[in-house]
Parts: sequence; structure tokens; C-alpha cells
Amino acid sequence: MNKELTAVSLFTGAGGMDVGFERAGIKVVFANELMKEAAQTYNANHPTGVMVNDDIYNQLESIGQYAGADLVFGGPPCQGFSVAGKMNPDDERSKLIFTFLDVVEKVKPRAFVMENVKALGKLEKWEPVRKKYMDIAAKLGYFCVPFVLNATEYNVSQKRERVFFIGIKGNDDPFFETTIANLLEEQKHNAPTIRELLGSLGKAGSESNPNTCTAKITFATHPIMRKSPYAGMYFNGQGRPINVDEYANTLPASMGGNKTPFVDEEYLYGEAGEDWVVAYHQGLMDGSITPEFEEAPSRLRRLTINEAARIQTFPDDYVFCGTKGHIYTQIGNAVPCNMAEAVAKAIVKYLNEHS
Repeated sequence: MNKELTAVSLFTGAGGMDVGFERAGIKVVFANELMKEAAQTYNANHPTGVMVNDDIYNQLESIGQYAGADLVFGGPPCQGFSVAGKMNPDDERSKLIFTFLDVVEKVKPRAFVMENVKALGKLEKWEPVRKKYMDIAAKLGYFCVPFVLNATEYNVSQKRERVFFIGIKGNDDPFFETTIANLLEEQKHNAPTIRELLGSLGKAGSESNPNTCTAKITFATHPIMRKSPYAGMYFNGQGRPINVDEYANTLPASMGGNKTPFVDEEYLYGEAGEDWVVAYHQGLMDGSITPEFEEAPSRLRRLTINEAARIQTFPDDYVFCGTKGHIYTQIGNAVPCNMAEAVAKAIVKYLNEHS
């Protein structure tokens, strides 16, 4: 019988990563989050009292009391590295990936997992940052490899690509990278389409699926066209239409207003034979429609909180605290639970087989 593994959770947010790691049999002994509402959400779902709502810098002195925990995991804020952000290496938030390693140095876990945007794992621009990160990890005695994963391959109905820096104490296993890659491969599970995922929630405005985003959907006067009806920008705001027969694009932390993605409700529930957006796009392309409408038809509507949470694979009974805006932010910021679970299971299997 393998003993229960323990972990320190950093930049915890609403706890999406924790849900996944807990499902893999890991017990979180300390969690830290700066945003008050996210910490409240965590406590509402994890009444064990391990959450410390504070700036991580204030916790660095005392965190050594958790030395000997098996894992340190978390997703430091990524705006400094994000293609969607300003990509500024001097952004204070960009330094938090190194603060993560400060905690690793004090806790000395057997392994660590740090999640971040794909750009940090792939872009040439960030090669010096990646190298610095791996060099520090190596100095601390960890062999570290970045793995870029796509959430859709891990039972998440969302085209969300993220990098997971996985570090293991000591580097006497020459096959570490290959072994972890194979273990991650074992965890792959195709995600349902958005229609399959959301169908059972009930329509927006029903008891099980309250309508939580009232931002109007209006037409762009000067639409930017793309081949796909789901890729152009022909509605105002950054909230794009979702193809319910496929997967959602990455849900942003800026949801709640007109940056919230939207669906065709009638098409989602099979009451219409075609997505309204497809016909509108076709009309714009062939010139039979000119963009002069003020507001889109009511069958187009924004994702609800419950739908966004389900797309991020939170349990349906997960309790979120704060205003609607805060809740959308917590959901968008989260690491999808199913994706985290897959990574955690791969790590647990590795640690159990190489203890």
C-alpha cells in the first residue's frame, strides 16, 4: 500500500488544480492565495482550514514548517508571459515563477509541478527565462522538464494549451522525461463536445443554470472576417461565438461582461438545425447581409457561470464566492480540474514506482 502523498499548493486560486491533485490521492497540507474571494471559494469547498489568504512573500519565512511534503504545485500568475497580455518580463507577476522555486527550496519536496501559459514553455522570447528557471531548479537539486499539454486531450472541452514544468528531486533517472511523457499519454481521454457537456445542465435561466451574464451581444460595424465563422471578429467585445459541435476556446479570466464567450441557445438544444452565427457569417462573406443590425437575436447568449465552471471541469456542486465578476475571473484563472488530475496521476505513479 502506497502512503498518502502530501502537497503544498501555491497561487491556489479557487482550487481547480487542488481538486485534480486531491482526486489523484494527494492531501494538501497548505494552500496560499492572495485574492480574498478566491480564498473564500477554496475554504467553502475545502473546510480543512489549510488556506492562508495572504501575499506569498509574507509566508516565505514560515513555510519551512511544511518541509518534507511530497509535492509543491501551483500556477503563478502568467500575465507577464501571456500572448494575450503585454508579455513584459519585468512585470512583477513574471517574477512569481521564481518565488515558486523559493518555496521549493524551503519545502524540499520529492517533486514539483508549476503550470503556466504555453508561451513560457515554447516561445523563443522566453528561452532565457526558461533556462534561468531550469538552472535554479538544477541548483536546488531538481531535474526539471517543461511539458506543453492540450486540455482537450485530457477530458476538458476547451482548446487550452498550458505548460507544466515538472521537477523531480535528484536526476539519476536518465529516462525521466520519456517516462513522464508515457505516463501522461496513459492519462489521455478525449473530451465531450460542448453540446454533449452542457446539454444536461438545462437552459440558461433555469434553476440548475441561472443566467448570470447580461452583457448584450451587438454587431461590429466593421467586422474582421476569417474563413471560419468562429474565428473572425464580427461582434463587439472580445467574447467570441463557441462552436458547440467542437470545443470552446480558452475561457479568459476577463469573462463576466462582453468578453464572455457565447452560444446559440436554440442550436445548442437542438431546436435549430444550424448555428445562427454560421448563416450570418455566410451572409457577410457573400455580401447578402450588411452589418447594420444593432443587437444580435436573443437566441445568442453568453455563457453562464455554471457552464463556464463545467467547461473548466469543476464539480457541479462546487461553491463559488464573491460577485459574478469575481466568480467568472476565478473560473477563467483556474487550471482545469481534469487536466490537473491527469498530471497529478502521472506524477503519483512515477513517485510510487521510483521511490
